[in-house]
Amino acid sequence: MLSVVAHLARGIHVGWVMAREGALAFVDAAELPPHLRLVLRFGRKLERPGLGPGRLPSALTRLGPSYVKFGQFLATRPDIVGMAAARDLERLQDRVPPFPQEVAVATLEASLGKPLAEVFSSFSAPIAAASIAQVHKAHYRDRDGTERVVAVKIMRPGVRERFARDIQAMRFMARVVEALRPEAERLRPREVVETLARSVAMEMDLRLEAAALSELAENIKDDPEFRVPQPVWELTARDVLASEWIDGIRLNDREAIVAAGHDPAVLGQTVIQSFLRHAIRDGFFHADMHPGNLFVDPAGRLVAVDFGIMGRLGIKERRFLAEILLGFILRDYRRVAEVHFEAGYVPSHHSVDDFAQAIRAIGEPIHQRRADEISMAKVLTLLFDVTALFDMSTRTELVMLQKTMVVVEGVARSLDPRLDMWTSAEPVVRAWLARNLGPIGRADQARRAVLTLADVVADVPDLAQRAKRVLVRLDEEGLREVSRVERRIRIETKRMVWSTLALWAIAGSLLAIALR
Repeated sequence: MLSVVAHLARGIHVGWVMAREGALAFVDAAELPPHLRLVLRFGRKLERPGLGPGRLPSALTRLGPSYVKFGQFLATRPDIVGMAAARDLERLQDRVPPFPQEVAVATLEASLGKPLAEVFSSFSAPIAAASIAQVHKAHYRDRDGTERVVAVKIMRPGVRERFARDIQAMRFMARVVEALRPEAERLRPREVVETLARSVAMEMDLRLEAAALSELAENIKDDPEFRVPQPVWELTARDVLASEWIDGIRLNDREAIVAAGHDPAVLGQTVIQSFLRHAIRDGFFHADMHPGNLFVDPAGRLVAVDFGIMGRLGIKERRFLAEILLGFILRDYRRVAEVHFEAGYVPSHHSVDDFAQAIRAIGEPIHQRRADEISMAKVLTLLFDVTALFDMSTRTELVMLQKTMVVVEGVARSLDPRLDMWTSAEPVVRAWLARNLGPIGRADQARRAVLTLADVVADVPDLAQRAKRVLVRLDEEGLREVSRVERRIRIETKRMVWSTLALWAIAGSLLAIALR
């Protein structure tokens, strides 16, 4: 009961801030039931006068670091918040004042178990600060006595506790949404919150970010045009990450790139092709490739930094992506539709031909325009409309990848406004399909299938013994299990009732505020 009251209070606070900052303007009243339209109408009356663009970023910044991170995550989910809200969320900057230098030094010394002077010969003031951590520039001598320059990322004190509290409130609000709008289940709001919780939990252990950096470096070791900084493991702990310092030009400084003798058009194509190689070839990609995280080094190589947000695709999703891209390139819309059905993303009771017709409505406008006129954002909007029409469940990993593709395209177009993303993508996609669906790929699949079958056969005796034990246990505990299920149903029913009452309480609070 106390937790419900606490979550209710936080929900009222969130609703108040969102209303005051005009963030409710992005809610489509036509999609709401009558009682929620009434709540929305009163909420809109609470808006501050003179509001301009950036309403969602303003509201989330006021709510604190957890909601800034949530907003950044939702910017990758236009299927949930809509394309207009997603674009507004792209304005969200994860920039907060740095915490004091003495606190950073204390955190570093506690993490590494040594005084600062024993580790670094110099240690700068913060050069960048975000909601989770801040970065310093430092010099140290490695085991060979060579002086090296590193970027030192230090976790913000107290951030884990704050995020844990806010995530609990978000879980509560997601349950309320599902209770009052059953049709929202397709968008999986609770799963969205859990995905955010897992992502943030990984971001808050800097050893995992170092591991992501190391894995990506291993994947791209033979790619001459792209590299990442090397982590310094002896200077890395849960709250501290040291990595190679990058001297380079940010990709949003086109004039400096040209002045340094680099070809922006080549860099633009490298951005697109490198991202697709990482996603399709390796199944592991940088999911936050905005211009502030991308540099060109003196040798002309693309360098990425900040690996807190990464995406991962299984072999099934990679094949799906490759075949979808190639289908659009070749205008083979039936194959694009078939791939959706083969992957199980669209329920089988729908017609492949009808789905192919809908896909054609997305693809044909692409081919009727010049390369520099094609909007991937518009393509995504149509794609999300189609997936809703054909009951396609939201695939979190694919939506993150699709949204990252839009960001990557924007970066590449800033370097070369006439860049044709599809022409740039084709050689990467064809190479992967030839390798994985050609004779070599088929042979490799057959080899893995034989090994899997051998493992299954070897496990048959053990599986039989386990099945026997399970049947005996079910026979003994069957009645008790039925009783536990009944208790669970009663608990869930009470929780749904409390969730419904909580939303009505929020609505009542907003109504009372509006009528003052």
